[in-house]
Amino acid sequence: MEMQYFKEYSPALGREMECKLYGHAGRPMLFIPCQDGRFFDFENFHMTDTLAPWIESGQVMVLSIDTMDKESWSDTNGDPYWRIRRYEQWIQYITQELVPQYQALAQDRNGWGGTPGVIPFGCSLGATHAVNLYLRRPDLFDGCLALSGIYTAEYGFGSYMDEVVYQNSPVHYLPNLPADHPYMQLYRTKKAVICCGRGPWEQPATTERLKEIFEQKGIPVWVDLWGSDVAHDWDWWYKQVVYFMPWLLG
Repeated sequence: MEMQYFKEYSPALGREMECKLYGHAGRPMLFIPCQDGRFFDFENFHMTDTLAPWIESGQVMVLSIDTMDKESWSDTNGDPYWRIRRYEQWIQYITQELVPQYQALAQDRNGWGGTPGVIPFGCSLGATHAVNLYLRRPDLFDGCLALSGIYTAEYGFGSYMDEVVYQNSPVHYLPNLPADHPYMQLYRTKKAVICCGRGPWEQPATTERLKEIFEQKGIPVWVDLWGSDVAHDWDWWYKQVVYFMPWLLG
C-alpha cells in the first residue's frame, strides 16, 4: 500500500498540521479520527486493513487528518464561545486549505479533468464531523460515511448556543434549510451513509432524528440503525465499512 506523510503550516489554525495519505489512486476519502484523535489512528486502529481491498485496487485513497477536539468539543471546562470558534477555524482549514490541495492531488493521480468531491468518513465524534462537513459543504464533499456519531453540538457545548454553534449542529440547522436552497439539489445527487447501533455505548437518538429530517425534506441518505448487540467499538465499525463501501462506491 502506497503511503505519504505530510506536515504543513495552516494559516487558519496558526499551527502545523499533520496528515497521511494511503493509496495511489481512486476516489478521495477524508478520514476524521475519533474524539481527540490523531492522523495515525487510521493505521494504528487497523482501519487500513479493513479498507485495503479498495485502497490497493486503486478504487479509493484515504487522507487521514488530525482533529482539534481537545481545543473545541472536548474542552468542556473552557469558554464555549472560543471553543466553537476554534472548531470553526478547523472547518476552514479543511474546506479552504486541505480539500483544495487534496482535490488537485486526486486529479493528478487519476488523470481526471473535473474536480473530484471528497468523501468524509469517521466513527464516533469523527462521524459527527463528517456529517457536518457534508451537510455544510455538499459542493466540496461527495456524500459521507458516518458510523456511531452524535449530531447535535450539545454533546460538546451543552446548553450554550450562538450562531457558530448553530451552524455546526445538524439537528438544529438542517430543519431550517429552505426547500429551494441550492444545496438541496446537491444532496439529491450524492450517496451518504449514516449508521448507528443500539447496543452498548451507542447513542442513536440524533441519528434517528436526522432520519426524520431527511425524510421530511426528501434528502436521500441511507440511515441505518443496527441492533441492540451492536456496540460503539472498532469491531463493529470494521463490519459496517465492509458492508457499506460497495454501495457507496457503486
